Amino acid sequence: MQDLHSVVEKTVTQLGYELVDFETANRGKLLRVFIDKLAPTDIKDSVNIDDCVLVSNQLGNVLTVELDIDYDRLEVSSAGLDRVLRKENDFIRFAGERVQIKLRVGIKDDGPKATPTTLPRKTFLGILQGVEEGKIKIECDGWNYSLSLDNIDKARLSPVFD
Repeated sequence: MQDLHSVVEKTVTQLGYELVDFETANRGKLLRVFIDKLAPTDIKDSVNIDDCVLVSNQLGNVLTVELDIDYDRLEVSSAGLDRVLRKENDFIRFAGERVQIKLRVGIKDDGPKATPTTLPRKTFLGILQGVEEGKIKIECDGWNYSLSLDNIDKARLSPVFD
């Protein structure tokens, strides 16, 4: 699986895109690839259908020729407005945006709404402040939290639509 992930990431990057997420389903018969532009010119410069077709065609050729991967379906799509955040650079790039974060192991909540009987907190919805010394900074419920990148189970953008 690591070889497959490496080949997909290398191919996507060579085409000028970032591999945001990659998953397999149906016993490896379905491959899903989520991409974003490596260097968007502005917030509106997002992945379009032509980008997905380009990546899909190139990946199809690479997977068939280089790896002889037997798959039934390849799906390539934009990472979307609620894209997954995985790498430290993702948290740096999207500082100032609203995010939802779920931790693997809850942390002691010392926020303004915490009580002595409050359980460890595992979910956070707030404004991403960036990264500092390997810790994700998030402002949530009027309180600043520092979350270890190693402890993050899931993180994604959570856009607000006006």
